[in-house]
Order: sequence, then structure tokens, then C-alpha cells
Amino acid sequence: MTRILLIVNPFASSVHERGLRAVEQVLAHAGDVETLLTERAGHATELAVREADAVVAFGGDGVVNEAVNGLPDGIPFGALPGGGTSVFARALGLPRDALAAAEQLAEAVVSGRTRRIGLGRVDGRRFCFAAGIGFDAATVRRVDALGRRDDGKRPGDLAYAYELVRVLGRLRIEPALEIAGHGRAAAALVANGDPYTYAGSVPLHVSLDARFELGLDLAAPVRITPLTLPRLVAHALRGTNRPSDALILAHDVDRLEIACDRPLPLQVDGEDLGDVEHVVIESERDAIDVLV
Repeated sequence: MTRILLIVNPFASSVHERGLRAVEQVLAHAGDVETLLTERAGHATELAVREADAVVAFGGDGVVNEAVNGLPDGIPFGALPGGGTSVFARALGLPRDALAAAEQLAEAVVSGRTRRIGLGRVDGRRFCFAAGIGFDAATVRRVDALGRRDDGKRPGDLAYAYELVRVLGRLRIEPALEIAGHGRAAAALVANGDPYTYAGSVPLHVSLDARFELGLDLAAPVRITPLTLPRLVAHALRGTNRPSDALILAHDVDRLEIACDRPLPLQVDGEDLGDVEHVVIESERDAIDVLV
């Protein structure tokens, strides 16, 4: 019998007891399900190494990121949307409803249907879909500082949008980092796939050409001012791939080396990794098999 390890963040925005029991029942059609709940930051990385034929993470992008960082070689991986945004699961084409997504993953386990994708790495840590230095990482930090609700859930998209407006409300962000071989910029957004993230149901893009099967894509605004901000917003909504004097773009790259003028915040998959002055971001091609 196929052994399915289900790693669950019980505090994720859309995870609740009844929904979890329903997900377990659906996955049980594909094999024996062992459910483990995370108890602290980094716990999913420790749990993912347990013996299994497939590993499924149920929660937000944080628990997905942690599980991928502990995933043994050759073990198929599935992501069930249980967070406020769940970018990775949605970018892979899974429905936002966890039960419907579980049905698709169960079918994939039974049929052996997987998709080979690449990941990114920041100084050795894997990320699934996005890494950023600058304003988006500062926004993640502001949202984290809001804390959690009484039920342990994190703030949702509205809080993120509000804090992003506050960060960009400085009106002028000058170049503060150097991307080797590409030039100076105010921030760096690195995508492993498309979209980069979502604002509710609206996808936001770094590059329409970004693919999980390729290397990394880069979008780096040279400076953010009242004049350039509308163009940058339009780029995020439309995903156009035309570099300009306001935006540095790169497609399908293996390595990005970034030096900051001062310590700047870094995030991967929506998780704050602290401030950095120098960072190397690399593509790990053909890294894992995902259940689709």
C-alpha cells in the first residue's frame, strides 16, 4: 500500500478540523495516510524526512517551503492550498478549494502522474516560487509584525495590500543594490514560475515567461518614484516582458549575485529571512517531482 505523509500546519488560514478530516479521507483512496501537525517554525522540514512514498503539505506557502527543504530525493511532493494565498499550489494549476485539490492529488498518486520542476536556492535554502530583496520583503516583515489573531491565523491579503501601500508610500526608493552583470536597482524580485504572487484572485507577475521547468526570472525596478510606480504596477498586472529605463529584466538564468549598499530585507516564498548585504540566488533545475 502506498504510504502518504500528510504534513499540516494547523494554524494556516484555511485549515480546520473538519476540512482536515475530509482531506484525509480523500487521500486515503490513494494509500495509507499518516498525518503530522507542525508545532513550530522549521518543523515541517524535520517531518518531511520520514519514510513515505509521497509527501503532501497542507497549509500556506510557509509549510510548503519547509517541507520541500526536507524532502528526500525521489519522493513525489504535493501541495494543498490551506493558506491565505497558497501561491505554489495555485501556480501549479490546483484549485483553491483544498478538498478539490486533494482529489486531484489522490488521482495523481494512483496514476503515478508527476511533473518534474526546478526550484530556487538562496544561500542554500530552497524556495518554490519567489524570492525578493527590498520592498516586498519589507512588506512581508510588516505583516508578520501584526502578529496572529486569537485563533492563531495570520492576517490575510487585505493586510498585505495595506502594508505594501505603506512601504511604497515613501514615494521615492532609490537604487540600493547591485545585481552582478545587470546593474543597480531599488529592489530585486526573482521568480521561479508565473505568477509571482496573487492579490486575492488577481495574479501578479514578474515575467510571463517564467516556468518551473526553466531557470529563474528577474524583475528589478531601477527606482520607485511617483513617475515610475504606475508603470511598475502595470507590469505586475500585465506581465509584459519589455525591459525599460525603469525596469531590469532577465529570463531563465542560473545564478544571480546581489550586493546591497546596506542591509536589506530578504524573503523567500513569503517568509522573512532577515536582512542581507550579499546574497547568491541560484536555480536548482530538475529538483523535485510534484503531484499534478
